[in-house]
Amino acid sequence: MHLIVDGYEADYQKLIDLDFIYNILDVTPEKISMTKIMPPYVFKYHGKNPEDWGLSGFVLIAESHISIHTFPEKRYLNIDIFSCKVFDSEAAIKLMKDNFSINKTQIKLLERGIEYPHNIEKASNIVSLERCQLQATKTS
Repeated sequence: MHLIVDGYEADYQKLIDLDFIYNILDVTPEKISMTKIMPPYVFKYHGKNPEDWGLSGFVLIAESHISIHTFPEKRYLNIDIFSCKVFDSEAAIKLMKDNFSINKTQIKLLERGIEYPHNIEKASNIVSLERCQLQATKTS
C-alpha cells in the first residue's frame, strides 16, 4: 500500500515546527501498527524561490517508510506512507488531518507489488500451471 496525502490549508505554526514534525514521525508508526527501525530525521529546506522553503522528514519502518514535506508559505504538505503490509489508511489519514489541522485533502491510495508472491506455495502452483499450459500449446 502507498498512501499519498496532499494537505491544504494546514496550520502554519505546525508546518514550521521541526520538533512537531519529528514527534509526528516518531509516534505514527506505532499508531498505525508499524515497526519503527530508526529515529526520524527532519531538516529545513530552502528552495530557489523564497516561498518554497519548508521542512522535510522521514522515518524508516520495517515495512518501508513514512515521509512528510511541508511548504509553510503555501500552508501545504505532502505525506507518504509506503508499506509492504496492509494498514488502516483511514486511521492514518485522520491522524494526519487532525495533527496538522488540515482543512482540505487530496488522497491517493495505490496498491503496489500486486504480482509479488505473498504466498510462495500458491505462487509456485500458478507458475507450474502456466508452464504446463505453455508447454501444451507448444506441442499442439
